Amino acid sequence: MSKKEMDIEDLPGVGAATAEKLREAGYHNLMAIAVASPGELTETTGMSEASARKVINAARNNLDMGFVSGEELLKKRETIMRVSTGAKAVDALTGGGFESGGITECFGAYGSGKSAMAHQLAINALDIDENGDPQSYSIWIDTETTFRPERIKQICEQHGLDAAKVLKHIKVVRAFNSDHQMMCAEKVEDLITKETLPVKLLIVDSLMAHFRSEFVGRGTLADRQQKINKHMHVLLKLADTYNICVYVTNQVMSKPDTFFGDPTEAVGGHIVAHASTTRLYFRRGKKGTRVAKLVDSPYLPEGEAIFQITEKGIEDVA
Repeated sequence: MSKKEMDIEDLPGVGAATAEKLREAGYHNLMAIAVASPGELTETTGMSEASARKVINAARNNLDMGFVSGEELLKKRETIMRVSTGAKAVDALTGGGFESGGITECFGAYGSGKSAMAHQLAINALDIDENGDPQSYSIWIDTETTFRPERIKQICEQHGLDAAKVLKHIKVVRAFNSDHQMMCAEKVEDLITKETLPVKLLIVDSLMAHFRSEFVGRGTLADRQQKINKHMHVLLKLADTYNICVYVTNQVMSKPDTFFGDPTEAVGGHIVAHASTTRLYFRRGKKGTRVAKLVDSPYLPEGEAIFQITEKGIEDVA
């Protein structure tokens, strides 16, 4: 017989006030507490280190570790939703569109179409019914002031959609530094659980801009990677727990030691690369087109697709 999972208040030494502090700090369930360090809980709640260890051990002892069979995972995969990119070629490349339950990272030089794709996805994720009413929400964490409501309005007008209704269902927050960006991502859970918004898409545009500007030089690299690792795991948890499609854009750098082929590489190193479920490299093509190259996927083969950016949004090349 399986154990009934405890609430946070059921843990020894955790009263209502301490439980509230834990939830405010992002520890909403036993799993979050079980994987925390005593130092983190001490800093968050003010409890002694001995009490923090006692709480963590109790959480671990009463936690359902979540082992499931492959058959159950297959059934869970059947609930995966896909957000169309607007271009059939790119949808085919990504197995039917950008999928929920994971992170899709698109990296490329400026002007390669990353933010243009974000605007299109923000509309396509809204599940607009035959009456023109959106059924879900898109969240946009904007780190480089790239969101343009006028662009959303332009795409809507080209497709006969009510721009006012669409814009009401796209929630945008401007992140001013890396800490603010991380906090915004953590607050998305409140929008889903407390405000009961049916969120289908979370956009971070761009992922590494603040981290790059704030952590300069090799001496800060370890601290930067630690923070970006935590940020990526928050995004992954949101994607998995609430079946959300997470779309992040990323900047690039040029590798000076590459003598043959394309020297372009995404910033963020292995941490971003490993945390991203699907990775796409965008670059400019001929005659104003864009090329999307599938670089990494758990189950899809590498390949390329051509698309274009028009007044209607993201489209196939005729």
